[in-house]
Amino acid sequence: MDKPVAGLAPLEDNLSPYRVFTREEWARLRADTPLTLTAEEVVRLQSLNDPISLAEVAAIYLPLSRLLSLYVAATQGLFRATQRFLLAEEEAKVPYIIGIAGSVAAGKSTTARVLQALLARWPNTPKVDLVTTDGFLLPNAELTRLNLMERKGFPESYDTQALLRFLADIKAGKRNVSAPVYSHLIYDVVPGERVIIDRPDILIVEGLNVLQPARLPRDGKAIPFVSDYFDFSIYVDADEELLHKWYVRRFMRLRETAFRDPKSYFRKYADVSEEEALATAERLWTRINLVNLRENIVPTRQRSSLILRKGEDHRIEEVALRRL
Repeated sequence: MDKPVAGLAPLEDNLSPYRVFTREEWARLRADTPLTLTAEEVVRLQSLNDPISLAEVAAIYLPLSRLLSLYVAATQGLFRATQRFLLAEEEAKVPYIIGIAGSVAAGKSTTARVLQALLARWPNTPKVDLVTTDGFLLPNAELTRLNLMERKGFPESYDTQALLRFLADIKAGKRNVSAPVYSHLIYDVVPGERVIIDRPDILIVEGLNVLQPARLPRDGKAIPFVSDYFDFSIYVDADEELLHKWYVRRFMRLRETAFRDPKSYFRKYADVSEEEALATAERLWTRINLVNLRENIVPTRQRSSLILRKGEDHRIEEVALRRL
């Protein structure tokens, strides 16, 4: 009998849509997949206060990259078969899109970058691009006008229509699709700066609320979700207590590093006392990030294709894979 997903209420009669693997069980699924990253590369890929080791890459991310490579190959074959059925004269290249969701401080960015590096080394997916939905946040001036600065990161703080247009263009196989760029230093969208995505084999889309469904229409008309464009989705999971601890620890480290940059939006926190900085971190977590986690992020966990369940020190202890 399969185990219930950690942190979720068990379903009766084994009705869970997931198969759950211990770390050791999942690691065995690596099979003979070669480790293509060095320890130095792994260090460069990790985010601040999100440690990851070469052993973690081998145990968790190599099996995942193997699974995704198989899924991509199968999807590419299905697309070619559909093109033949439709008697299409030109086979446009359609990227395989992977969504990565989870809380602030869960380690989504590290997961995204490690997967990007591994997947780009598989022969059938040499071009792997990565975008974050931070670029689709409304600019601070607009958030201020709408009184949404303390709701930054909540679903209503994004230009969802722009994100949907971007994903629709990617899935249509269009060339040179652009996305806005966000700067964590200035805590805002960078005016006039864009990143160009040109028909990659895989596109990874990372963000807090990428699995958030839209409100269902009463008249039955189609309303697209961001996740409608995903071929596979990953939720990076951990207990609230751990996420809280990781967020506060990261904030305190940032005040010693990035916050000291004169351009930093949070420059003022670099000079306050440690007690005041700690109180600020606790307030931001409780008033903003915890509310968003409970109201918008955790409820989307069960919509993901795969859940990476973390324990202490960001070590992934369980992997839950949705049944096909």
